Parts: sequence; structure tokens; C-alpha cells
Amino acid sequence: MSAVTQAAVTRIDKGPVAWLSLNRAEAMNALSERVLDALAAHLADIEDERDVRVVVVTATGRAFCAGADLKEVLGPDGKVDPVRLLAFEKGAAETFAMLASLPKPVIAALNGITMAGGLELALHCDLVVASADARLGDGHINYGLLPGAGGAARLPRVVGPTRAKYLAFTGELVTAKEAQAMGLVNEVVPADQLVTRAEELATTIARRSPSALRLFKQAIDDGLDQPLASALRLERLVTAEHLHSGDVDEGLRAFAEKRAPLFKTTSGGTR
Repeated sequence: MSAVTQAAVTRIDKGPVAWLSLNRAEAMNALSERVLDALAAHLADIEDERDVRVVVVTATGRAFCAGADLKEVLGPDGKVDPVRLLAFEKGAAETFAMLASLPKPVIAALNGITMAGGLELALHCDLVVASADARLGDGHINYGLLPGAGGAARLPRVVGPTRAKYLAFTGELVTAKEAQAMGLVNEVVPADQLVTRAEELATTIARRSPSALRLFKQAIDDGLDQPLASALRLERLVTAEHLHSGDVDEGLRAFAEKRAPLFKTTSGGTR
């Protein structure tokens, strides 16, 4: 196990799984430029590391992420500086886009309050496991704000337009179980089992073919908003690419030999 710290984000490697943890517990892990820069730096490293097959994003303290650090978008007069706000949102959007396009599965482990920019962060992950005491919501409307890092675009694609509008217009938080019913969360576990369950899930996925994981993610994400015929063509293209990875031969050979496959290909590649 190895640990690396980049500003307010700590990385701990557990075998083939890289854990990235937001460390601003005293500020409910609010997003700052330092947090975004650190997260981006870690993701840039992980993208090219063959030994890392799955990423888990979590946080310390009682919140996963309460959104943006509003102090960073205020001018000297205490009012919102539009230039600073738009620059901050652009930086957040670019970092979150790196997360979404990472050619490896990303699991969000929500340990508490997840709202506004924190919800946007979770929406850019592939799977979400939440503590039973977590609360999720958009929250931008509570401060007269709009999301600038993908919230308005991604939320309705996950929960549907009616539920998205409810969360957006009310600014209310929902329980982890309610979020699961909406499709925002895959699993809800007791608080003391969050790390264990996220680790189990990540370890299981890390045993799969890295090539298949990368291309499956690409086929789902890129095909989601395409006409069915285009999505089917994409599926055939990535399947043809995967046949050259060597993982198909290993998987079928392992099946015939009645053993677990040992996949060794990298999950790297461009999207």
C-alpha cells in the first residue's frame, strides 16, 4: 500500500485500486482551486498507470462534499465576482470531465452530505455507494446559483427530468435510500461498512479484463445519447478492438480450464 498527498486530496493505493480522498473535513470538503488542482493531478497520473485498474473517490469527516467554497468566488467587496465564478466553474468542469473520461471504472463512496458541486462530482463517477446516513441534493438554488460543472446536464440523464427539476427547484436533500430509488445511488450500506463495501466492489471489478472495462465504459457513455443504430455500430467497433487485447483468449482458456482468468492488459487508451 502506498500513499501520495496532493494538496487537499490524498491518494492511497490498495493493490490495483487507487483511493482518492478529499481532506477538507473542517470545511465539509468544499471544493477549492487547490482541491480541484490536486484531484486533476492525481487523475492525470492514474490514467497512465497500468497497475491501477479501479479508482474510488471518497472523503474524510461528516461530508463527502458540500459544494464549492464560495469564498473563492467573492471579490474584495464581498460580492460575487462573475469572472472568478466562471473561471472556477470552468476549472471544476474540466476536472470532472477528466474523472468521467478516465478509461477505468470510478466508484464514488459517499460518506455524508453530498450537494451542489459534490453532487456534480458524484455524477461524473461510474458507480455510487453511499453511507446510510448520507444526504444528497443539488442545493445551488438555495444560494441563487446555477450549476456550472455538469449538474443541469447530467442529473436529468440519471434520474429523469421530473426528479431532476424537483431536486434543482427545491434545493432539498434526500436520504441515501431515496437517492437509490431515484437511480442516483447503486448501493446503500451502514456507515461503518462503507469503506469495506467500496473496497469489495472495487476489488471485484479490478479482477475483470482492463480492456473490456475500458471499452464497455466507452460503449455505454458514448452510445448513451446516440440513436440506437449508431450505438450498436459503436458496440461492434469496440468489440472488434477488444478481440486484439488478448483478454478474450485468456478468459475463454480460463473457462475451459475451470480457473479464474488472469488478465494482464492495460486499461489505458484514448477516449
